[in-house]
Amino acid sequence: MKKWIWITMILTSVLVFAACADKKNDPAPAIETEGEVNEGTNATESAEVEDELPSVKVHLMDGNGKPVGTAELTEEEDALRIMVEAEGLPEGPHGFHFHEKGVCEAPDFESAGGHFNPTGASHGLDHEEGPHAGDLPNLEVGPDGTVKEEFFVENLTLTPGEENSLFHDGGTALVIHAEADDGKTQPSGNSGDRIACGVVE
Repeated sequence: MKKWIWITMILTSVLVFAACADKKNDPAPAIETEGEVNEGTNATESAEVEDELPSVKVHLMDGNGKPVGTAELTEEEDALRIMVEAEGLPEGPHGFHFHEKGVCEAPDFESAGGHFNPTGASHGLDHEEGPHAGDLPNLEVGPDGTVKEEFFVENLTLTPGEENSLFHDGGTALVIHAEADDGKTQPSGNSGDRIACGVVE
């Protein structure tokens, strides 16, 4: 009788150990950790950031150093998009250009130099040997002194190292003039004084 009891106990122990060994060999259940989830999210965010087009906001000020608006520059596939919003300007058309130096010293902004013109072209959107890379259409300011316009320019870029890049050595500035640009008079379209300026940076 005792012999059967011992045999039963030994068999029970063997079965218990065998069951424990099977559990140790089972693969651990897959657990999705918070770190793994975040890593996937960050990868997606990184991809979205890479897909974003280069963009810069230019802050415009008047001759008294007072902010008057902004111009948002965005690199598109085949053009530079310029979105301008400003206020406190005289009603009517105003010459609007990129200038060759990234310096805006009030009150006259002469520190910005001449028009941005890396190819040595003539001034004017209507000139047969133009325009300067920095020549833009006139801004049309409303009776309330505000303007909101969008332009697409094909001969400018924000990509450093390119001949027509606004981030060339010395920088560039965006200038609003007192009068309309006539599109042909050298060197600046007879557009008068510089009444607002912003550095492209």
